[in-house]
Amino acid sequence: MEKIEEQFGRLRLAKRSVLSEEPAYLLDIDISKPVQSESSHFVAVSCSNQSIRIYNRATLTFLREYSSSPGMLNGVRFAHTRDSVVFSACTDGTVKCWDVRLATQKAVQIFSGYPSNVFISFDINCSDLIICAGTEKVEKDTFLVFWDARGDTSCASKSKEPLGVYSESHNDDITRICFHPTKPSLVVSGSTDGLVNVFDINKDNEDDALISTCNSDSSVSFIGWSGKDYKQVYCMTHDEGFSWWDLAQLDTEEPITLLHVLDVREAVCIENGTLNYLVGGLYHEKADKLLLIGGTSTGNIHLISCGLDGLSVVGALRGGHAAAVRSFCWDATDESLLTGAEDAQLLLWKPGAAERSLAKKTSLKTASSVQKRVRVHSTSLRSSKK
Repeated sequence: MEKIEEQFGRLRLAKRSVLSEEPAYLLDIDISKPVQSESSHFVAVSCSNQSIRIYNRATLTFLREYSSSPGMLNGVRFAHTRDSVVFSACTDGTVKCWDVRLATQKAVQIFSGYPSNVFISFDINCSDLIICAGTEKVEKDTFLVFWDARGDTSCASKSKEPLGVYSESHNDDITRICFHPTKPSLVVSGSTDGLVNVFDINKDNEDDALISTCNSDSSVSFIGWSGKDYKQVYCMTHDEGFSWWDLAQLDTEEPITLLHVLDVREAVCIENGTLNYLVGGLYHEKADKLLLIGGTSTGNIHLISCGLDGLSVVGALRGGHAAAVRSFCWDATDESLLTGAEDAQLLLWKPGAAERSLAKKTSLKTASSVQKRVRVHSTSLRSSKK
């Protein structure tokens, strides 16, 4: 654990993006995947003004912006094998794909859902072959929709139709989808119904595909994979809870729950303050540690280590943001961290860096055009398979 504390203790604010003309909350961040030994070229940010902004990875210089008005874009992901291709899900019932090297604002590929679909989450698998998007609940229906991601991206006039859907495993909005980092057929989904479902999409039908159903007992805000060979899944909830499960125990007599914390804010001690919220989590491969990112309303960032015996704070980043942090992206290649917040700023933290930027920290807290709906369900839910 000393290694983790030392590593994050070396992080310093290196760069700060210049405020845009239309400030917005920065809700999701992804970096382009390096080609061979190169470093990442691009950063994509999903914003509360219904747009995706693209920045230069090294300088945080703004490059271009995509929108899908009147639809709202939710989440952002770069392809794994093509570093210039970026995706986002849209409330208009599509997943859109752009090539950031092109000057056009037009999507190079559109993946269309069914007429009632409103997509609020999505991911693309590690082989770039399958896209999955999750819908809001419409009447009694909630769907995981799948597409073949391959295609001619030079022909945007034809939208791709779905391969199929899963419709029985969730009964409310599907807030998060996350494919396995190395196994392209495994995907985990989280919902406001409190369920975290793990599927093997190589199976013939939804019932056979459902490997495990875990219950977080609250509305899911974040999910991910962790552990050696990524055999664990974890989730955070909209009321700052945390759950962690070991799928390797499914075929044993051991319990799969590694840790369950009703309220992380009450479980950790922050020096000279209180933890106000969770942002997300990351698995540090070199250290074999699952880490949570949390923060304060004034913009301080806290790193929390997860162990079988509980949670512990192992580091803090102060003086960067002036409002609540909403998104982050860890780059293992150079051990740097990107963060986005309600102050509309994108920050780059690097080991031993000194900030060199014309932009200055601002106390601005923008008025978001999107009010995030939080619904916590206390009703009894379907129990897990184990």
